[in-house]
Amino acid sequence: MPLISPLPILYSFRRCPYAMRARLALWLAKLPLEIREVSLKAKPAELWACNPAGTVPVWVNPNGEAITESLEIMRWALAQRPELARLLQDESAQLTLIHAHDREFKPLLDRYKYADRHPGKTAAEHQYLALYWLQSHIEPRLAGYTYLFGNELRLADLAIVPFIRQCAAVNAHAFATQMSAPLQAWLAQLTSSDLFTECMHNYSPWQAGQAPVFCHLGE
Repeated sequence: MPLISPLPILYSFRRCPYAMRARLALWLAKLPLEIREVSLKAKPAELWACNPAGTVPVWVNPNGEAITESLEIMRWALAQRPELARLLQDESAQLTLIHAHDREFKPLLDRYKYADRHPGKTAAEHQYLALYWLQSHIEPRLAGYTYLFGNELRLADLAIVPFIRQCAAVNAHAFATQMSAPLQAWLAQLTSSDLFTECMHNYSPWQAGQAPVFCHLGE
């Protein structure tokens, strides 16, 4: 059974975009929690007990109930704060975009990042396919708007930005020269925000028996 804690526990990994999307929602909601940064090379038994798949993020409530899907963690976190309900407006349309992103863009991003592992296409072809997906699905939404669903932050922005951040880092010159100015402004605005900076804090890998690391206590 998962270890019971007086506060919810978040198992996370800073370099995982799925974990980062969950953090963004949890940090925005300022929900008190214990964070346990995971080393993927030495995943703790407690993580496996919560999620037999061994993936992160995992959100564990004090009663031991676990949520193992990043998007579900996000939706749950935002729903805890009535003032954040606006982020879930047009939820069906937002989820359609997020699911398309996860299903279509994430594999293209992985092949772009690790082109040498996918020799069926050249690195340039993998780059083209990843950037073309953004040009087709993301850039049109930012034409005349600040965010993906208008001029206010929504769930979809938080869910997608960690992946596009990774895409931009693969080849900064290609991203800067081939992506539209609105997409670049959207990415820069989100990744330079205080929220994103706080979420990117680098925690030491958690080990059983160590003093817990709490976030958002007293906020």
